[in-house]
Amino acid sequence: MGPKWLPTTSALPARARLKDTMKEGIHPNYREVCFVDLSNGFKFVTRSCASSKETIKMDDGKELPLFKLETTSESHPFYTGTQKSVDNLGGRVEKFRNKFARVGLKK
Repeated sequence: MGPKWLPTTSALPARARLKDTMKEGIHPNYREVCFVDLSNGFKFVTRSCASSKETIKMDDGKELPLFKLETTSESHPFYTGTQKSVDNLGGRVEKFRNKFARVGLKK
């Protein structure tokens, strides 16, 4: 515990503690942003520093910056389970093995 004449951090109001710890004008604008998946229209809101000139009006009346994405976890084949394995694409691996089976190391 420090000297009694110095206030502890918990004794200071939250705003005063924040003001002392953060420098002005060096932090990015961290705010809520709406991301939209262009392939299926899926929207989600999260906090981000991403900048955008477009805005979107949400169902609750908030107007948020809009950031457009070509694919998200809602539409990407890896996350949706529709990804195809190379082994299942018409036997391409098997064709390759048969074609080059004769070419090999000769003893």
